[in-house]
Amino acid sequence: MKQTVQPPDHRPARPAPGAAHAAPGPDHTARRRRPASTQWAAWAFLTPVTLYLAFFYAYPLYRNLDLSLRDYTVRSFVQGDAPFTGLRNYQKVFDDPTFAPALLHTVVFTAVCLAFQYAIGLALAVFFNQHFRLSATLRALFLVPWLLPLIVSASTWSWMLNSDSGIVNAALHALGLDPVNWLTSPSWSLTSVIIANIWIGVPFNLVVLYSGLQSIPAGLYEAAALDGAGAWRRFWSITFPLLRPVSAITLLLGLVYTLKVFDIIWIMTKGGPADASTTFATWSYRLGFGNLLPAFGPGAAVGNLLVVAALVFGGVYMRVQRKQAYA
Repeated sequence: MKQTVQPPDHRPARPAPGAAHAAPGPDHTARRRRPASTQWAAWAFLTPVTLYLAFFYAYPLYRNLDLSLRDYTVRSFVQGDAPFTGLRNYQKVFDDPTFAPALLHTVVFTAVCLAFQYAIGLALAVFFNQHFRLSATLRALFLVPWLLPLIVSASTWSWMLNSDSGIVNAALHALGLDPVNWLTSPSWSLTSVIIANIWIGVPFNLVVLYSGLQSIPAGLYEAAALDGAGAWRRFWSITFPLLRPVSAITLLLGLVYTLKVFDIIWIMTKGGPADASTTFATWSYRLGFGNLLPAFGPGAAVGNLLVVAALVFGGVYMRVQRKQAYA
């Protein structure tokens, strides 16, 4: 009887149960420790930003809210023993005769500035998108108002709109028109600061909207032109719809910036004459720091109203963007 010889088994011996878990290799250990090190690195990068937001945003907002809920005087502001008054400071603000004019001026100032800044910025962005000769040079020159310090811009406009020696009234006189008291007339002071703020805000809209136009494929315009669409048709059917996300963020940022405009108004008119150009920003400063007996509580309350307005519009923007994303 022939005996069958089995060939030798060269397969590696199967490890005993639990052996692989008892003695993991170096690669397995490195893979297991990597998520922990990545998490610590993420926290290390987030810590400076978190501290910055906490010290320069969260804490000032908390202090401003605390100011609006207490009866602070100069002595109590230093010693920190101001009594809690609840919403009494807000009630004082609402009952103040300056509240209604300041609210109206804030709404008019913000709405008119946003409309003209966006319209002029969009027109200039479309114009410079043609890529003609000296386009880059002229576009850089339009950034000058945005790069200048606000105190320089406001002082320049104050000189230009001066009733006696301003260049604007000199031009009106050369045209045979009567001079205008731009900064000292209750009928023109708000218009004057609106014009100055529009001039300052146009470059920001130009830069952002021009960047948005660069992302629109040129093939869409070529196809529309082959189909016989004119310039206006291409603008309303291609440019404006595709520029909507960029326009939304531009208007939101412009709204936040315009609501808190203080330097231009204060330097040019100080909110006058007779509160004709007073907004919430200038009123808040005047209540807190513009009097011999400062009213810290009401001034902080007015500032918080501006914060609430910015948060409301920001929430509306995020809600609209979310609906458009899921549409």
